[in-house]
Amino acid sequence: MAPAAARPLVMKFGGTSVGSPAAMRHAVDIVRREADRWPGVVVVTSALAGTTDTLLRAAKAAAQGDLDAVRRARQALEEAHWAIAKSLVPTRPRPMVWMEVQRHLETFESLGQAMAVLGEATPRGLDAVAALGERMSVALLTAALQAQGVPAEALDAAEVLVTDAHFGAAHPDLEASRQRVQARLVPRLEPGRVVVVPGFLAATPEGVVTTLGRGGSDYSAALLAALLPAAEVWIWTDVDGVMSADPRLVPNAHTIPELSYREVAELAYFGAKVLHPKTIRPVIEAGIPLRVRNTFHPQGPSTLIVRERQVTPGQIKAITLIRDLSLIIVEGRGMLGVPGVAARTFAAVAGTGTSVLLISQASSEQSICFIVPGARQRTVVQAVEAAFAAEIARRDIDRVRAMEDVVIVTLVGEGMRHTPGIAGRIFSALGARGINVIAIAQGASEVAISLVVAAKDGQRALQALHPLTVDG
Repeated sequence: MAPAAARPLVMKFGGTSVGSPAAMRHAVDIVRREADRWPGVVVVTSALAGTTDTLLRAAKAAAQGDLDAVRRARQALEEAHWAIAKSLVPTRPRPMVWMEVQRHLETFESLGQAMAVLGEATPRGLDAVAALGERMSVALLTAALQAQGVPAEALDAAEVLVTDAHFGAAHPDLEASRQRVQARLVPRLEPGRVVVVPGFLAATPEGVVTTLGRGGSDYSAALLAALLPAAEVWIWTDVDGVMSADPRLVPNAHTIPELSYREVAELAYFGAKVLHPKTIRPVIEAGIPLRVRNTFHPQGPSTLIVRERQVTPGQIKAITLIRDLSLIIVEGRGMLGVPGVAARTFAAVAGTGTSVLLISQASSEQSICFIVPGARQRTVVQAVEAAFAAEIARRDIDRVRAMEDVVIVTLVGEGMRHTPGIAGRIFSALGARGINVIAIAQGASEVAISLVVAAKDGQRALQALHPLTVDG
């Protein structure tokens, strides 16, 4: 592997970072400043904010017979993309750029008409529709960079990222993708030059368009960085890195300077709006630093994500909150020492297609409690009652009951591992505010501790526990 100084930079811009003329202008300024500092820059861009949702909603509506939804969506998308073209692309090249945008919109309308005729929106068809948002964004961003004197060219991700045919959440073929990246992307990279690639999309070996699922543009950036390999990856978004808590609920929340991959994974699972761990796994495994930065405050604080970090014992880095949950409790004296109760409980839950977010069991084995989304409460209770109908009839299990309106508060930090007294500090802080803990769970990694409290106490719990986090 070449030294970091000899390797390119990968930057990814999210939908809000390119979603308006002002936002894309910020992105262009950032890329222009960095272009001469690196031996090549790869820019991965999302669709304009809201575009993918608009495309998919209209396609699904067309499949239900509402073809007007496609025409309305096209008009809205034309207005959003034209505002950027008019503002950032000079008069002479503008017709060519706009012709490219219109070509993608015509493809969208044709696909919508086909879905209306078939009365069906297949996963393959939806991927073809969803990919159009990133392709339009690439056309605009490339032209806007060129207008500022940046030698920029577009390269479609379908030419370099190869996946299977699992439409909607395709899995990359790393070796085939590496060969294409080396053959088609690397030769385009040199100091001062920028290659703009659409995020989120890829293609099968036969060239059929696929998408990478949740966090797809971040995933695209991470894959390209690992396959090049890159020196660093910068994820540009609309916040100053990863915050210690939701600033809307905790006004004094601060940016976390550094996080490990394990910490990011726990934060993402427990509701924080951070990078999905799957999307950054390629760069973490490759040992490539990844930084989360604010497009609208580029000189402000940011968060560096690394595979492992130096840990100070006792440190808590962040706190998250998940709302709209229900606690399901299976209890009975007849459960004591009876094997298979937990297995049958969760088999019943799995049969409903419901995800379990947290599990807690008393050492006496007389009760099991677990958290599910509030909307799934009734379905889950009925399924568990059916699974234990015989035990309930003979009173081995007293009842299956639900506690509505609860939240999960999770504290995350590598510094909590093997550190005595963390739980005591947590309970003391909550006790001082009169907040009752309904259940508690700690993962085997010891990177996260989760508490269940009543929904009415959720924000107060966050504010009570936030002083335990470390600003640094």
